[in-house]
Amino acid sequence: MILKRIKTNSGLNLFLIPVAALVFWIKNLVHPGIYDFSAYDSGNILFSPIFRLIGAHPFVHVLVSMLLVVALGFLMQLVNDRYSFIRIRSKLPSVLFVIIMGGFVDLHTLHPVYFGALFVLFAIDRLFGMFEKSRPYSIVFDVGFLISVASLFYFNLVLLFPAFLFSIAVLSREKKWREFVIYIFGFLLPFVFALSYAFWTDNLLESIDMFASNIINPVNHLAANYTLQAYLGVLVFFTVVGSIDILNQYDKKKISSRKYFSAFFWIFLFSLISFIFIPAASQEMLVITAIPVTFLIANFFVFMKKKFWGELLFTLLVASVIFMQFAELVFNG
Repeated sequence: MILKRIKTNSGLNLFLIPVAALVFWIKNLVHPGIYDFSAYDSGNILFSPIFRLIGAHPFVHVLVSMLLVVALGFLMQLVNDRYSFIRIRSKLPSVLFVIIMGGFVDLHTLHPVYFGALFVLFAIDRLFGMFEKSRPYSIVFDVGFLISVASLFYFNLVLLFPAFLFSIAVLSREKKWREFVIYIFGFLLPFVFALSYAFWTDNLLESIDMFASNIINPVNHLAANYTLQAYLGVLVFFTVVGSIDILNQYDKKKISSRKYFSAFFWIFLFSLISFIFIPAASQEMLVITAIPVTFLIANFFVFMKKKFWGELLFTLLVASVIFMQFAELVFNG
């Protein structure tokens, strides 16, 4: 009866967020490691000072990654509570996100995508606030600005620019050209500041080279990682089932919920596009993909009427995450 307890709206469930994170990160906290960074990953403009500050301390890398996932879980719950796109009040999204992230064991250490994901969620929070607002110019500026800041932590998140552009079109009440121009201006401004600073400090060419390398230099942590592929297969199954379920609910949902889930679709699609077609994007983009997928799967479990199947499927998901904790030991001795 795990699911029945977790999907309630009890405030006690919020304690499960750090508890779940600790359970799934404990192996890496005991045997910490540093992510196999390329020079351009650690050189992202806003991430590089953090990377230099933490230095070669594997335990700190793992601990900070766990704390960031906990923060992401709380922030996701805040967004869901504020906009109620899952109409039944539940604390499941936050806990489910941490559970899903528990399966990405190679990412249980510090990576710039975690900081970027925080700002992506801030942008989603602002984006949803524009529903039914007339002249939401400050909101669309903030959305562009936040996505740009996220990209300065992890440059591949620049690929989310069109996702939020389409989402603004979905959520906008009037769809005036000013909204899109202001969004673009908000997006460009942090890059102007960053490149101006790079020019002032004689690092402009290095910064431009870092941006290019973040796109074109091939990285693939997935090709020979068969256990991760199997886990992704489980997530694909739940994503498909959740998608079918939400399509069946579509006509019954409020207009706001339809638009919010449409925005999640664009974010999911472009995170997937970057993962597939950008040579330098690898498993770290799954952190971004996990955000809309979590809300989709949470919606599926919250509205599932057949308790037996709900408990069984949820147990399957948790079991697959637990398996990932020991998969390397099982297959590599």
